[in-house]
Amino acid sequence: MAEFPVDPMMAKILLASEKYKCSEEILTIASMLSVNGAIFYRPKDKLIHADTARKNFFVPGGDHLMLLNIYNQWSDTDFSTQWCYENFIQYRSLKRARDVREQLAGLMQRVEIELVSNPTETVNIRKAITAGYFYHVARLSKDGHYRTVKHQQSVTIHPNSCLFEELPRWLLYHELVFTTKEFMRQVTEIESKWLLEAAPHYYKPRELEDSTNRKMPKQMGKSRSELGIH
Repeated sequence: MAEFPVDPMMAKILLASEKYKCSEEILTIASMLSVNGAIFYRPKDKLIHADTARKNFFVPGGDHLMLLNIYNQWSDTDFSTQWCYENFIQYRSLKRARDVREQLAGLMQRVEIELVSNPTETVNIRKAITAGYFYHVARLSKDGHYRTVKHQQSVTIHPNSCLFEELPRWLLYHELVFTTKEFMRQVTEIESKWLLEAAPHYYKPRELEDSTNRKMPKQMGKSRSELGIH
């Protein structure tokens, strides 16, 4: 892990990607996370167009897979500037992600992690992310609010997330951002049993017991203004 110039949790997912045979996908996700969410822009005169463009990238499973989807589509256009412009995406951010990706790919080869691609194995991709970010987990309570599993801290899905209206039972988040409340940024749906696989030293089975692992009934997410986000 010390070989990688990233935080320990990110280094852990890069190493776990070998076990789950999805190193190419994890490389891309790690690189996209490194540009710190500065992927989309929303010009004031084109808010609806920008939000629609963002929603077109949504994929089942969560935001990490959405970041992978964005990068792969950009790669398919031969890294086109025009494509970024048309999709309200910041070209400089993606270019920086590509540079980071090349650097990390070189380091992975140096520690002899084979670069393998399995884009359809989304469960494995999410398991690899869980291996690194198992500290960052929240569960949906019966009252319809999320709380972190260990510290019972109240947290909310960020309105920009593709899971904002989905409300999965178990979530993993990349980071917490405090504005009007504690928002989870870059969230992915996981299964509680993955946590025992990834971190048996950290979680006890009874902490992860659940009356139901099903999704809660869908309810309309609050608007950005109601949440105090502009």
